[in-house]
Amino acid sequence: MARVVVVHGIGHEWSGSALMGRDVVPALRDGVRQGSGLRLDDDDVACAFYGDVFFEEGTRGLGVPPWDEHDVEEGFEAELLMVWWEAAARAEPGVPAPDEPGTRAFPGAGWLLSQRMRSALDALSGSRFFGAYSDRMMVFALKQVRRYMNEPPVWQAARARVAEEIGDDTRVVVAHSLGSVVAYEALCEHPEWPVTDFVTLGSPLGLSLVFNRLSPLPEAGKGAWPGNVRRWTNITDPGDVVAVVHELAPRFGAVVDESLDNGLKPHSLPRYLTAKKTGRAIAEGLM
Repeated sequence: MARVVVVHGIGHEWSGSALMGRDVVPALRDGVRQGSGLRLDDDDVACAFYGDVFFEEGTRGLGVPPWDEHDVEEGFEAELLMVWWEAAARAEPGVPAPDEPGTRAFPGAGWLLSQRMRSALDALSGSRFFGAYSDRMMVFALKQVRRYMNEPPVWQAARARVAEEIGDDTRVVVAHSLGSVVAYEALCEHPEWPVTDFVTLGSPLGLSLVFNRLSPLPEAGKGAWPGNVRRWTNITDPGDVVAVVHELAPRFGAVVDESLDNGLKPHSLPRYLTAKKTGRAIAEGLM
């Protein structure tokens, strides 16, 4: 089995382990080599793919429904969209903040939920990360996060995909975006795994909406330590809107929080993987 397992985030729904590995494995090998001088073989790295668990059997070919502001559910989805909007406004001067005149952000202003969600989608369409997303894909992302956090069949299937890739030789788990939540919960669930190093990239684990729903549940404001892990390195681009809370140490304890600049693609998995900081963190678990 592979010594390094990569767990993807949102955006790989129509992919698979082998197809995803075509981009992910070379990027990770480059990062490790540049950051540490260590040379990995293709067989040293595996990708845990779970993107298809969000589709009903037989519906995968139909694409994403034409979702818009009317399809954002009140509660978790609406709250998460507002968090993304606020984070994008803080990170990018060109994105209007929710409390600016005309943004229709709050119920007190007399606007319906759908009108507030329309303003949020419009604002995010001008951001670096979400600018490449259509309305339907942004709503799809919201629904994926909500479903993973709230639907047992979804999180059980996703964690099982991670478990399929972990073997006796696996020492490092690298997880991006929503995949960091999947990997974290899987590691907590399996303290017998030989994984010693956990590397999270663009992770939303520190966001209260996610943190307070983790399994196991946090106690006294502290999240559980992930299984047998000895070192946890969390790497975030300050402009990464999905990560929101950039430092995980206050929530989880002895996490080493690092920052880097991914340029115009702050949430890009390949850019995170090719960074020297990421390569050094991965290599540390292999030496």
